[in-house]
Amino acid sequence: MITRLRSLTHQWTILVPVLAVVLLVFTWGRDLPGAVVALVTLVLAGSVLSAVHHAEVIAHRVGEPFGSLVLAIAVTIIEVALIVTLMADGGDKSSTLARDTVFAAVMITCNGIVGLCLLVASLRHGTAVFNPEGTGAALATVATLATLSLVLPTFTTSRPGPEFSSVQLTFAALSSLILYGLFVTTQTVRHRDYFLPITRQGEVITGEDHARPPSARTAWFSLGLLGLALIGVVGLAKSVSPTIEAGVSAAGLPQAVVGVVIALLVLLPETIAALRSARRDRVQTSLNLALGSAMASIGLTIPAVALASVWLSGPLVLGLGPTHMLLLTVVVSSLTVVPGRATPLQGGVHLVLFAAYLELAINP
Repeated sequence: MITRLRSLTHQWTILVPVLAVVLLVFTWGRDLPGAVVALVTLVLAGSVLSAVHHAEVIAHRVGEPFGSLVLAIAVTIIEVALIVTLMADGGDKSSTLARDTVFAAVMITCNGIVGLCLLVASLRHGTAVFNPEGTGAALATVATLATLSLVLPTFTTSRPGPEFSSVQLTFAALSSLILYGLFVTTQTVRHRDYFLPITRQGEVITGEDHARPPSARTAWFSLGLLGLALIGVVGLAKSVSPTIEAGVSAAGLPQAVVGVVIALLVLLPETIAALRSARRDRVQTSLNLALGSAMASIGLTIPAVALASVWLSGPLVLGLGPTHMLLLTVVVSSLTVVPGRATPLQGGVHLVLFAAYLELAINP
């Protein structure tokens, strides 16, 4: 009996994603009482941890930077589906949801996750070391995508307000897809070594010797369970979103806070995976996850909402306001990347920027 219980405990990463999908089927589109919301939240947390586990199994099998790419793209694709679904249900009040969620993802990844990982790695190992060539290329792509999609709408004059015209939105969507495709090709084909972890002497770490890679069958099995776990994360997040929205309204907070909460929930798997890599002194892997998630969030979300805007009746507001801190984030991130190493100071600077973003989101 004890052996069976131990076996069941070891299989929680298999059971939780299945439970999450089953729970999602029974709660989708329904008003949930408080007890069910608590259960959904508990399963949601388990799904996050399960997603991290299976993503690490896949990453160990395929190696870096492919492992980071798998998790970033998987999370973002389902995040896009969540955004489009909420926009379709929300009407005019959700006109800024895509902007708020994408910008929240950029700030969470570029300041929150990067700051935490640099702080953890530098405190644990003295300094955090990474490859400035690959990280700089990723940051440049994120900055370009964010400017084209989130800054330009504020200054265009074809339509009133911070909105793109149809032609401008099409250009932004195509540009996002092209830039993201170019980056993925650079990361995985032409200059893969730029995105691999490095030693303190600057040598590229091409493999891990702490354990044998899992079999192809195990990796495919984990890939399927990763998909189930991520569907559970995003689907259950949508199920509790009415509770989140009601809580935000009851607290008198701006609607943008909903986008922040959604982004925080969806990015939990990447945050945990990035922190684990930072603890192992694989900061490049952490930065691949953080910047790759920011890039995928913009590069896939903007084309998706551009396509969805064909049948969505409400306006699509993408332009950022004056209290947003994108320019400062880009400047500070550039100064962090150039040396190829960081101390706790750099981690603290990014975390202060993230805290300032949260404060302005709550109290603009």
